[in-house]
Amino acid sequence: MNDKSTMGVIAVALLLNGCAGIGPQKEKDAFADPRDPWERYNRDMFAFNESVDQTFLKPLARGYKKVMPELLDRGVTNFFTNLDDVTSIVSNLLQFKLRHAASDFGRVTLNSTVGLLGFFDVATNMNLPRHDEDFGQAFGAWGIAPGPYLVLPVIGPSSARDGVGFIGDWLTNPTTYVEPASVSWGLRGVELIDLRADLLGASRVLDQAALDRYEFVRDAYLQKRRYEVYDGNPPLEDDFPE
Repeated sequence: MNDKSTMGVIAVALLLNGCAGIGPQKEKDAFADPRDPWERYNRDMFAFNESVDQTFLKPLARGYKKVMPELLDRGVTNFFTNLDDVTSIVSNLLQFKLRHAASDFGRVTLNSTVGLLGFFDVATNMNLPRHDEDFGQAFGAWGIAPGPYLVLPVIGPSSARDGVGFIGDWLTNPTTYVEPASVSWGLRGVELIDLRADLLGASRVLDQAALDRYEFVRDAYLQKRRYEVYDGNPPLEDDFPE
């Protein structure tokens, strides 16, 4: 689970499905989803991720939420969001969104200095909103199709395009270059637990809304990413025409 497996994925799914849930798996061979040719593998990986979440991540997130004061919790989230904004700068430059790139650069500069390494989001209060772009979105803007849906270990829902884009996201995140490596991985772990803690409420909604959690998350993710790649105005044509 990462920042692509966010509350936005669940929110989109709820809007699309009216919280009515999605029916159980039916005649998959006859009605295979062309977006998901690797469904057997993806379902197995989804089940593995669910097991990891239930066994380790969710209990850790609950404990984290109990012991962390709200102000400090928000500060940790802001800190990692500030680091993610570095990736957003690069992605915006790759898409020639120069105004957005300049805005995100201003965010990082302000939040890293006045905001004490990003613990305080002073940039938003100064009318510098986040644009939250990544390499998968940049590839999409270049005309690269999403390709097959893909569930990654621990990271969660993705696609062939976004999976490759994740490499760029990783390489442009300052956490990657922290030394020693144990500190870098420790920061990644804290980021994961902080994100999971922020999604505790959303996961309860997902538990109640979906009979087939896999389809629910897949459909929400793909539609959310399509919306993001086209900046909220996707064309009518399908990514996977018949």
